[in-house]
Amino acid sequence: MKRKILTLALCTILTAGHHGLLADATNRIVYVSPMGNDAATGTSSQPLRSIHAAVEKTRSMQGGKEIRLAEGLYTEIRPLVFTSSDSNLLISGAGMGKTIVSGGLQLPKFEEERPGLWRMDVQQFLTSGGEIEQLYVNDMRAVRARTPNENHHFITGECVQMVADTVPSRASHPGYAVHAISIPDEAAVAMAAVKDKTYDQLVVSVLHAWDITRWYLGSYSPEKHALYTSGGLEKPWNVLSRKNCSQFFLENDFSFLDAEGEFFCDAAQAVLYYIPRPGETISNTTAVIPVAKQLVMVQGTEQGKAHDIRLEGITWSHTRFTMPRHGNEPQQAAASTDAAVMMDYAERVTMDKCEISHTGNNGIWIRKGCDDCALTNSYLHDLGIGAVKIGAIEIPADESLLTKKIVVDNNILRAGSRVFPTGVGMTLFQASDCSVTHNEVADFYYSGMSVGWHWGYEYSPSKRNKVLYNHIHHIGWGVLSDMGGVYTLGPSEGTEVSHNVIHDIYSFGYGGWGLYTDEGSTGIKMQYNLVYNCKSSGFHQHYGKENLISNNIFANNLKAQLEATRVEDHLSFTFSNNVLYFTQGNLYGMQWPTVHFDADKNLYWHPENFSFNGLSLKEWTKATGKDKHSVVANPGFADISKADFRMSNKSALRKIGFKAFDYNEAGVYGDAAWKELARFDADRAKLYDEVVSGYESRQ
Repeated sequence: MKRKILTLALCTILTAGHHGLLADATNRIVYVSPMGNDAATGTSSQPLRSIHAAVEKTRSMQGGKEIRLAEGLYTEIRPLVFTSSDSNLLISGAGMGKTIVSGGLQLPKFEEERPGLWRMDVQQFLTSGGEIEQLYVNDMRAVRARTPNENHHFITGECVQMVADTVPSRASHPGYAVHAISIPDEAAVAMAAVKDKTYDQLVVSVLHAWDITRWYLGSYSPEKHALYTSGGLEKPWNVLSRKNCSQFFLENDFSFLDAEGEFFCDAAQAVLYYIPRPGETISNTTAVIPVAKQLVMVQGTEQGKAHDIRLEGITWSHTRFTMPRHGNEPQQAAASTDAAVMMDYAERVTMDKCEISHTGNNGIWIRKGCDDCALTNSYLHDLGIGAVKIGAIEIPADESLLTKKIVVDNNILRAGSRVFPTGVGMTLFQASDCSVTHNEVADFYYSGMSVGWHWGYEYSPSKRNKVLYNHIHHIGWGVLSDMGGVYTLGPSEGTEVSHNVIHDIYSFGYGGWGLYTDEGSTGIKMQYNLVYNCKSSGFHQHYGKENLISNNIFANNLKAQLEATRVEDHLSFTFSNNVLYFTQGNLYGMQWPTVHFDADKNLYWHPENFSFNGLSLKEWTKATGKDKHSVVANPGFADISKADFRMSNKSALRKIGFKAFDYNEAGVYGDAAWKELARFDADRAKLYDEVVSGYESRQ
């Protein structure tokens, strides 16, 4: 019933402004085909060839209009830009994977350099598109030559920062330093193999806690085993050599080209090298380099929003991200990075049944001054950074222009963070009254969802956002630290995080949490969630106020089940009616016994003896006043090894007032094919388990 209510509400939003758009508009339909001609009339028998030409043609039409894209490939290296003059427009394709709009250029055939290594002259492409930093081969992302190889990293040694007062080339960048980064012996071996001992093309990516810093290498000292880079000053709260939280890898040298599916572009010689994957031959291989940074841009204004535009049944692929010569400075969640689809000052703009794939940047950013926009029933995957971003980073001076009432429903958001590991599945910045429901979010290297964008207790406009019925899993992969399946930030009164299933969250160092209320999180309800197999704990609050953590299931998290950090003199949260089951780690992690919170009517169970911070439940209650009506009892899970969390101990559940919920409702809904597409790849899940096992064995 809850899903039906949500679906009816969603349909109301999606059909507003679109239903009946073309009821009397048979003469206002423009047809486009890859076999068409832009000198044609745009009718079904004489279609245009380019989408740009079709958009231009519709601008002279009054009322609702439609552009129908035939099946096929459309290469559009200039973004499609929609303004208020394009309002009341529907662009429909033949369906995902059938109508494809590509911002990339198809390369000619490779030649064999030697067995197991191909090459190609790319002089013309370097001239038109700049350095090649992303490459897609046979519809798969190739990996830029790196060491160690994908899914592995070096451990960062000490970093010494040498501050430079004035550097003319960085005059516009306040705060500048040279950094000496100590590297381990295995990294020194890799550096010794660098061709001609030229280092300025090498990219150093340092993964420190929740950030990444990317710089070109300045120089290297073999004697000191030290890399020298130049860039901005370290943030004192998150330095490059943060103990137990920093790793790094090196990219972009021919000597690193040693794994199937890797490529290296020798810009000086204008030659692209590639190691083929099993089964790839020169004759059956197609390679694409992305050229466009954006594929779609909706650009309304404060005075006139672009409105009632719908994009449906189209695959949008191939965008690039290029690192500037001065590098990429650290920034949480890669906040300022752009997206393949950008919207500003848009109203009732919808993407439905679309695909966004093979991006160097983010998938979609519904950014400034947007109202009642939606992303629905869509598949976003193989993303360079994150999948979905909502709201501007800064609070607008005029809050009537705050982004609000955005719907993100029934989407598959998967396989991101491939260029920036800090990419998040879904990030909600300055926005209110948004609904994020029934999404599949998996395989990102940082948080699954990030909600709110303000540190501390000062005013934040991000209120009443709903994160409901999402399936969030296989997040982190031991790459970064300080992350959550759902991460919240700042005062967010009225925000609800409920009916989600969150599991397999694994950080490199500290902080692989399921539910994570970070700095200043206030007035948030987290209820009816199932959280299991998270590294650090199922729930953690750094600091916040008056949050409600109620009627959740926390099961078998690795290190602890519950954690908190800052002790404050107000009520931090209420923890009630929850079920906690564990066979490993501790019940409580850091600071839980000392933080100011209310707790009662919870069920706790471990098959063997366990304690409440060294006490029995009775002693714990007497010492703290908490858990007066809580119980120690086996909830009777049906089969936790198969993620079957149905509980048979009804008597114990009644004692704590637990309300049963169907966790199987989380994730996407629809036909069998859509649900099957959302199913996580078994080989990828196995690799995740191997990565976790490898990290755990070293601890």
